[in-house]
Amino acid sequence: MLSSVTGWGRTAPTAAHLIRPRTHEEAAAAVRGCGARGSIARGLGRAYGDAAQNAGGAVLDMTGLDRIRSIDVDAGVVVCDAGISLHRLMEVLLPLGWFVPVTPGTRYVTVGGAIGADIHGKNHHVSGSFSRHVRSLDLLTSDGSVHTTTPGTVLFDATAGGMGLTGVILSATVQLLPVETSLVSVDTERATDLDDLMARLTASDHHYRYSVAWIDLLARGAATGRSVLTRGDHAPLDALPARARRTPLSFRPGTLPAPPSFVPEGLLGRGSVSLFNELWYRRAPRRRTGELQRLTTFFHPLDGVPQWNRVYGRSGFVQYQFVVGHGQEETLRRIVGRISLRGCPTFLAVLKRFGDGDPGWLSFPVPGWTLALDIPARLSGLGAFLDELDEEVAAAGGRVYLAKDSRLRPDQLAAMYPRLADFRALRAELDPTGVFTSDLSRRLGL
Repeated sequence: MLSSVTGWGRTAPTAAHLIRPRTHEEAAAAVRGCGARGSIARGLGRAYGDAAQNAGGAVLDMTGLDRIRSIDVDAGVVVCDAGISLHRLMEVLLPLGWFVPVTPGTRYVTVGGAIGADIHGKNHHVSGSFSRHVRSLDLLTSDGSVHTTTPGTVLFDATAGGMGLTGVILSATVQLLPVETSLVSVDTERATDLDDLMARLTASDHHYRYSVAWIDLLARGAATGRSVLTRGDHAPLDALPARARRTPLSFRPGTLPAPPSFVPEGLLGRGSVSLFNELWYRRAPRRRTGELQRLTTFFHPLDGVPQWNRVYGRSGFVQYQFVVGHGQEETLRRIVGRISLRGCPTFLAVLKRFGDGDPGWLSFPVPGWTLALDIPARLSGLGAFLDELDEEVAAAGGRVYLAKDSRLRPDQLAAMYPRLADFRALRAELDPTGVFTSDLSRRLGL
């Protein structure tokens, strides 16, 4: 029986055979019996585009493999199944004084998905991407065998960021981050325009473990790129008020009511989003230091709104994320200016600085500037406009993030990912019959 499968952006649903293995043996059996259309592993479905879809084939729902196998409390090392979520790891590990080393804007991703997409967070300039903290992983390959692979090996580096196309990640050993509390000490400030923001990030990002800026992409003229910059570090125990010190490592995520089943398509127009952005910018403090925030407030504010992706209406949305290197600031200015003049109604837009690149052959981060924004898919001429931005990004030596992509043209891919030929050659050797495939891999020829 075929089931509808789509990414978080809900732009290109396809139908596939959903299989939910609960043991490594069941996963191997599902791979062996997947049929001519192949298979792809899927976690909690937070890839925005078509990376975890496989039209007409098999999709392995890995959330049934969700056990923590062991925790070394002294060394801060966890061995866990690939289907466990970062949310569950936080629930278990925070009371023990450990936090996940890297988290994206949602904690509802699996460890396998975190490795397959080589996720990054607000701390990339300090900590790199998720796979940098993985000591080893067990990978089920197309011939049914399981390989334990470690960083620095060809198979590990192809799998980190490889979008599930080298095999099914079954389990992983992850190095954790020690923390004294479940709070973050946050500094907030406004930046008047894009140049002001980049100057602040360049001058003082190294003082913070976490750093991110919300950017108003509808502001024009002298205010183009105005932003709210938030940076922070895990709060030490002595920074907490006396009452909070009684339970310093408690994990208390809040939840807001879910939005309506759909939002009228015209509600998120340029006028309404422009008003929202104005209010958001004005309500932010010009400068505030040392505010204590819950982990979930600082890292995952949207997780408090169940199914927040509905707000974009039935047509869904495209998340567009690219990175350009240091020295390509003019490219970033030009793209921000083009988005502003185009009037893309986006209120979820963030700018960050990446640190050193990661070893994964298809890992997204490279040293430089990354901008991510959500755009309603219904916007007229959106595809052609983003194609033009892709050309600018590629010409500057940058790339787009495959875990969020749903529309990149394949002819741009090789320019963006220099190890693409190596990745394709390894896939041909490991998986000559194409057992592991996805809508993304077909679209881009991965």
